[in-house]
Amino acid sequence: MISLFDLFKIGIGPSSSHTVGPMRAARRFIHSLEPNAEIGRIMVTLYGSLAWTASGHATDKAVILGLAGETPESIDPNTANSIVENVNTQCLLLSDAGHIRFDPKTDIVLDKETIPPVHPNTLQFEAFSPNGSLIAQARFCSVGGGFIVPEIHTEGSTYTLPDMPHDFSSGQELLERTAESKQSISQVVLANEAALRPPYEVETYLDKIIDIMMACIERGLCETGTLPGRLKVNRRAAKLHQRLTERSLQNDRPAHEVMDWVSLFAIAVNEENAAGGRVVTAPTNGAAGVIPAVLRYYRDFCPGSSQQGMRDFLLTAAAIGGLFKLNASISGAEVGCQGEVGVASSMAAAGLAAALGANPLQIENAAEIGMEHHLGMTCDPVAGLVQIPCIERNAFGAIKAINAASLAMHGDGAHHVSLDQVIRTMAETGRDMNHRYKETSLGGLAVNFPEC
Repeated sequence: MISLFDLFKIGIGPSSSHTVGPMRAARRFIHSLEPNAEIGRIMVTLYGSLAWTASGHATDKAVILGLAGETPESIDPNTANSIVENVNTQCLLLSDAGHIRFDPKTDIVLDKETIPPVHPNTLQFEAFSPNGSLIAQARFCSVGGGFIVPEIHTEGSTYTLPDMPHDFSSGQELLERTAESKQSISQVVLANEAALRPPYEVETYLDKIIDIMMACIERGLCETGTLPGRLKVNRRAAKLHQRLTERSLQNDRPAHEVMDWVSLFAIAVNEENAAGGRVVTAPTNGAAGVIPAVLRYYRDFCPGSSQQGMRDFLLTAAAIGGLFKLNASISGAEVGCQGEVGVASSMAAAGLAAALGANPLQIENAAEIGMEHHLGMTCDPVAGLVQIPCIERNAFGAIKAINAASLAMHGDGAHHVSLDQVIRTMAETGRDMNHRYKETSLGGLAVNFPEC
């Protein structure tokens, strides 16, 4: 299984694969250099999806911040722009390795022609001496959700953690572990996490993730203005919030009002993500609004909701997300948006069902339903930005998750298609999908939407 500490990461928007991952890779490279090495220049080459959507997904900005020694978890979104602007203006990088000449206009190369041999999100770092000789080189793959893997280790890599009391790598094995131990899915996951660190650290981290998700919603409900990028998309969460608040004071209110609130929560988060704010990859930044929206739905609209219920929600969601990561992908550049919003919806469906008291069979069914109806979803960001159709897509993913949990809980857990079969189908569908529909901005809405 994959630890929830790895699956739920704290970072800045707009993309886990294109922002969080490259920032981590850049920081790892700069720290790998010899302490006393004389470095005259650093060059970064972005390949594949990273090259096609570099500006829209702020990959260039992320690389600069990583080379400057910043981390996605600790960087203040309010100061990030000033750090990047200083580098752009002075063509000088200040990092742990000292002052290094770095001109982003020439030293960040967008290679849109070379096909990366292992993963579509590949980036290369090169360090040169003052006389121009190559002294260090590294290539990384940003494989989704902020995960980075050295290219030479990507094929055949595993994420299995050692010494797990209830280890599992499939949905069927997860159900077997719950039956054997007579524990819930959340209890199984908590026991595994507690084998790696004290239980109080796990609960503290869960509460921190919950707080950041809720704070992100609150920021998104208040912020106004235009989102970055040439599309000039206006934020709308604040206005939607005002309208829904006013409508809640009326006697005659539509039956679907709660769904409007769920959509609002998801939109608020993803507008924050698009603006470069602090979010939780859940499992990715592009899908960061789904789980917070459904978690907020549970907290605000479900009788009997509790802090423990929210923890159980995230523990259960982590189990499902880990299965997709292990057996398929959570990278839009690899399998399309089914691997981002689809996985997030599946995770949220399982988490909500767990928080509402569903049994493991019903939870597995909820996760299966959540993904089954996202199969084949393409990733076609207009202008390479996580705005159209990504923001609204999170709202629909959240609504589908709630519906999936509800349908599953109306049954006894018996169903024809298993979660493992759906995960396998998602992986196969992603492999068969034309590369233009996998986060390149070369197909779908990205080419059929007139920007002017």
